[in-house]
Amino acid sequence: MQRLSGLDASFLYLETSSQVLHVCGLITLDGTTMPGGYSFAEFKRQLAERVLLIPAFRRKLHNPLWNVGHPVWVEDEDFDLDHHVHRIGVPAPGDRTELAELCAHIAGQQLDRTHPLWQLYVIEGLADGGIAVLIKMHHASVDGVSGASLIAYLAGLSPDAPPPDIEPEERRNAHVPGRFDLLRSGVATVVKRPYALVKLLPDLVELVPGWLGKALRGKGMPVPFTAPRTSLNGTITGHRSVAYAQLDLEDVKRVKNAFRVTVNDVVLALVSGALRQFLDDRGELPGDPLVATVPVSVHERTEREGGSNKVSAFFASLPTHLPDPAARVFFLAEANRRSKAHHYDIDADMLADWAQFSAASMFGLAVRAYSALRLAEKHPVVHNLVVSNVPGPPMPLYLLGARITGLYPLGPVFHGAGLNITVLSNAGKVDVGLLGAKELVQDLWPLADALPDALAELLKAAPA
Repeated sequence: MQRLSGLDASFLYLETSSQVLHVCGLITLDGTTMPGGYSFAEFKRQLAERVLLIPAFRRKLHNPLWNVGHPVWVEDEDFDLDHHVHRIGVPAPGDRTELAELCAHIAGQQLDRTHPLWQLYVIEGLADGGIAVLIKMHHASVDGVSGASLIAYLAGLSPDAPPPDIEPEERRNAHVPGRFDLLRSGVATVVKRPYALVKLLPDLVELVPGWLGKALRGKGMPVPFTAPRTSLNGTITGHRSVAYAQLDLEDVKRVKNAFRVTVNDVVLALVSGALRQFLDDRGELPGDPLVATVPVSVHERTEREGGSNKVSAFFASLPTHLPDPAARVFFLAEANRRSKAHHYDIDADMLADWAQFSAASMFGLAVRAYSALRLAEKHPVVHNLVVSNVPGPPMPLYLLGARITGLYPLGPVFHGAGLNITVLSNAGKVDVGLLGAKELVQDLWPLADALPDALAELLKAAPA
């Protein structure tokens, strides 16, 4: 029996029609590399072949009334690929604006929980003659790293790459458990929770004073609820806006080497420079740094087995208040050094351990009340946006025979923080996906177009 971890399940419990918690990936493709040329029928045939081998694409939630623990994953015995794969055309003239608007519409729709939690849209009719794929997967089933790995299972190093080699015994999910087994497993988990809580509390009590003290003294990451308020920070609906940009990885590395900082420092400097221009053009540039939540993978640090999401996060100051691009890089290098050290004070498994106590009814009621009362606009801002940096493939990949020309991740937004910027390295490029709450930021293209300007600014300011 494969039960969801508390962290995985929390993405189900916190989801509403306005706060949808799936992740998307917009993949642009050159279909001419497919043997014999692109055809939807062949694309779907190859996809079906791989989906039969990869159990993550065929698992669905099982959560009957007698289940007192978190839901479990089971094999969908009635799996039908036609429910998940759709062929659509982008409206004329098929340029980036129409493509982004179509993706935004799809990104705002909830996934059907009675089926495996993913959808794939093959988008034809692009102005450049290419095709695009938008894949949508629930955050309960993937994080950034595991999501990229699943896409890699569908891809190969050549147009005619064979399907992944997966052992027969690993190709199926668990069957639906019996009523008694499910109830017994759930009760055993619930009974252990008070003991688990007693074990966790001393570490938390010991950690919090020192952690907060370091933050308040300016020796760690920013303190939550201290971010400046912008128009990005309010109550969201289910409407979304999307944009994307592509940069040269070599230019990013040139900046990294010139300033002797990390790639992540450069990424945050790029985002800071673009946000500074974007907010200034809107007449709302705050005098204080913005605060971003930066998700961090703990796949290599965790001691917990199972679960799809192995993540933590830290708060990062984005120096949008500094006009000098070089000063922004140096600010970030020092601030990130402190934030990362501060973040490592927290055990890699602490978030996952505490998430085990998440409760569906309590979380659901809390989110709906928070939204209905528009509380995000009535208390100090926790953070302004989410910025993720996900490592991607260093070499060109072919998705079911079609060469990937762009891989733009689109992460979720939340009440109080209506912008997500996710960066992914991809075969010598840096692909940036931007997703926003449409009522808070209707047009993201000015921000996307400010990213190349921010990179040019950093290259010009880089020490010789």
